[in-house]
Amino acid sequence: MITVLSGGVGAARLLRALRAAPDAPATRAVVNVGDDLVLHGLTICPDLDTILYTLAGLNNDATGWGLTGETWRVMSELEALGGESWFRLGDRDLATHLYRSQRLADGATKTTVSAELARSLGVDVELLPVTDDPLSTVFETARGRLSFQEYFVRHHHDVVVSGVEVVGAPSARPSPAALSAIHDAERIVIAPSNPIISIDPILQVPGVADAVRRRRADVVAVSPIIDGVALKGPADRLLGELGHEVSCVGVADFYGDLVGTWVIDEADARYEAALRERGYRVRVTTTIMGRADHDAALAAAVLS
Repeated sequence: MITVLSGGVGAARLLRALRAAPDAPATRAVVNVGDDLVLHGLTICPDLDTILYTLAGLNNDATGWGLTGETWRVMSELEALGGESWFRLGDRDLATHLYRSQRLADGATKTTVSAELARSLGVDVELLPVTDDPLSTVFETARGRLSFQEYFVRHHHDVVVSGVEVVGAPSARPSPAALSAIHDAERIVIAPSNPIISIDPILQVPGVADAVRRRRADVVAVSPIIDGVALKGPADRLLGELGHEVSCVGVADFYGDLVGTWVIDEADARYEAALRERGYRVRVTTTIMGRADHDAALAAAVLS
């Protein structure tokens, strides 16, 4: 069994590649909830839902979020009424949020509801929120403090960030299922998700980073930075704005002693020696997913 620390699109695509690998092991995903929000009275969990939809074969690959074949009648009607419509929820997607919100109101946990949604869509990866307690990633910017979705969606992550705080992390309790997934895994994988806003909120939950660190020899991380650039999202800009080197080496330095093996892209082969000098094992392969042969090569590097 392997456990993948997971954010959004990058993690979803890696999980899909791992599940397609020959003799794929059972897989659990410990998922970030720092970008969750309550909107229109509904609890929305973007990273959990992106992974859920991707593994169910229902995701919209063109946008990287939401469902394929989506319609937008509810949002159009809401906008016409003058309601908040900057965070777009498709008609099909709304069903997920309605179900989750009702179950949470009934007293179920996010962990329980995530398992129910996965079963209903035929997803065999266990989706485990890192905590059932509320977390909120907040950005310090020239526009003031912005919630994750205000930064990412409303402002299209086009505003300089001077600091990031995961509100609620110090008092959050890791879910027992998430900790067990880390303790019991034969291998722990850190997905090529944004290290600052997708993976660090997971690691900031008390006990999680220590649990990963104890397993360092079995931890494999895939760099989300390729030749100084993030393929999707603001990981490269955030690293630079917050004082980190924008390279696979900068990402490795960010994670420090949590990782035993780094998987980097062929375009970054020149950094292999620097990573080995820092005490890491290194595997060089293609890390750009989306083609069957690329997905297979990356999965093989992670699982070998």
